[in-house]
Amino acid sequence: MELAKKWSENYIEAGCDEVGRGCLSGPVVAAAVIVDENFEQRLINDSKKLNFKTRMELDGYIKDNVKCYAISELPPAFIDEHNILNASIHAMHRALDQLTIRPELILVDGNKFHPYNFIPHQCIIKGDSKFLSIAAASILAKNYRDKLMMELHHEYPHYGWDTNFGYATKKHQQALKEYGISKYHRLSFRLNYD
Repeated sequence: MELAKKWSENYIEAGCDEVGRGCLSGPVVAAAVIVDENFEQRLINDSKKLNFKTRMELDGYIKDNVKCYAISELPPAFIDEHNILNASIHAMHRALDQLTIRPELILVDGNKFHPYNFIPHQCIIKGDSKFLSIAAASILAKNYRDKLMMELHHEYPHYGWDTNFGYATKKHQQALKEYGISKYHRLSFRLNYD
């Protein structure tokens, strides 16, 4: 199914998505993307439906062909202080702050969002498989976060972040029991390392 370019023809729309909400370690990352009517790419879809290679190949295409985009991350300490939902929404707000074009409507993947700068927003369940701007945001955010976790893997190789990217795989949970937590773990999450 081809993804929709617009919710409405009347507004400059920014699609927003975040990744890393369910991880035990690493930041939450959000992206905001504004596409135009000429943006074409049939491979773009919800980042969870694309393999690593395809996502990485789409990264440059998206960055070179959208009107503007921005990516924001918030660290585990912020997540621990404000909870993961608020951190995810705040990361989206920070990505929107960085856009060089001010949107007139914000399309958000999911069902929760806090008002942003008096700009109307629309929450869309599974929005990353319905709208190009949200799908593009999901790809940029996931690629950014995956690359970051692969870099952090060199600092803490026993957690397997180069393959699990901070999610609660058996290897990750076993490493928590053997080595304890790192400075990149979210202390407010149930880590089960004792």
